[in-house]
Amino acid sequence: MRVKQTSEILYKINDKPPMHISLVLAFQHILAAFGGIVAVPLVISGVLGVNTADTAYLVSAAIFMAGVTTWIQARGIWKIGAKVPCVMGTDFTFVGPSIAVGSMLGLPGIFGATVLGSFIEIILSRFIKPLRKFFPPIVTGTVVALIGLTLLPVSIDWAAGGYGAADYGSVLNISIAMAVLVITVLLNRYGKGFISSASVIIGLVFGYIICWPLGLLNMQAVADASLFAIPTPLKFGITFSMAAVIPFITAYLVTTIETVGCLMAVGEAAEQELTDEQLSAGILADGVGSFLAGFFNAGPNTSFSQNVGLIPMTKVASRHVVSLAGIVLVLLGIFPKVGALIAIIPNPVLGGAGIIMFGMVASAGIKTLKDVPLNNRNMIIIAVSIGLGLGVTVRPEFLSQLPDFVKSLFSSGISAGTITALLLNIFLKEEVEEQDSADGHDYNTQEANQIA
Repeated sequence: MRVKQTSEILYKINDKPPMHISLVLAFQHILAAFGGIVAVPLVISGVLGVNTADTAYLVSAAIFMAGVTTWIQARGIWKIGAKVPCVMGTDFTFVGPSIAVGSMLGLPGIFGATVLGSFIEIILSRFIKPLRKFFPPIVTGTVVALIGLTLLPVSIDWAAGGYGAADYGSVLNISIAMAVLVITVLLNRYGKGFISSASVIIGLVFGYIICWPLGLLNMQAVADASLFAIPTPLKFGITFSMAAVIPFITAYLVTTIETVGCLMAVGEAAEQELTDEQLSAGILADGVGSFLAGFFNAGPNTSFSQNVGLIPMTKVASRHVVSLAGIVLVLLGIFPKVGALIAIIPNPVLGGAGIIMFGMVASAGIKTLKDVPLNNRNMIIIAVSIGLGLGVTVRPEFLSQLPDFVKSLFSSGISAGTITALLLNIFLKEEVEEQDSADGHDYNTQEANQIA
């Protein structure tokens, strides 16, 4: 993977911005990821019929462990963690397997499968170096572009009020989203220094404020949340069953592939090429974080791609900012009321910021692809990979009649597109016509010069 060195990044990966700047930027990352972190335990609890008190506890546990794993990934402990600005949390890939296991063995079965399944990533992390050759720029550029493109429908749903909302697409919702979008773009483009870097959180705060008089903030959720709650290991117990691990195997394989793509996307955005050792350490952080999460009543942890867009937007790639975000998430898991204040941010507000953030991720992928020869072979790889990736994203029912293993493997647009790009890059032969043509052109030019 070739990365151009530019001066666009204000704070590079190992730089430490001042604390007041770091804290604001850390909250930007938290706001971008918070909805995804809390959504998974809410969905699983709702389907399994978990009571309100236990659901709230599971949400706090998910936030707490997301913070722990984020800190490990960004800070690095021994050979665990890629030491890059990558936010972690439980991915929707694990919702289906968790519901399947939970319906048979309850919450203890889910946590047991989380722990046992984590060894898949721990083992795979040792084999990243020989796999690196399968990720040339044509693959990484396509994957990074897909990460952004597949997230854009989510931001559009947010902007419209949230999928399934009664007022989906209302003038009010779209107006709020566009107001946040415009404010964020203007501050990012024309703001100076800190104002430009903090454009996303300023835009979100602006949206939060205008939603207050409109009655769109559910403060009851804050009132109902506990003031203080320390996560208790094995609160719900744990059940180890090899049969329960089977539904988790494919999900762990998929998230391993997605994490490789996400880490490479972080490297692209941060203008730094990641080494084989960093990728291995990043996958290992996934595995270790998931192992710990199972004992602390949370689901598997993996990289959150939606945060990648913040790096080119804010021009801050410091891992210390994300490390601080991990610490803040841990505190939010201990103080549920504070977390509830973030959780009630209206969807249109998140949508306005999400459109530009996820669009920036797609732009980073396009930036990589512009340096790839756009011959027929590479065009086919890009076309088919993005076509299938976006197709599965907007029409997931496309896979409904396929075997469960295949459905799990291609359950997300990112995994579908990534696997497609990898396979096509392996089986489609490199084109040599262009090189032959170029050689012939040079020969003909030399011959013409000799005749002249």
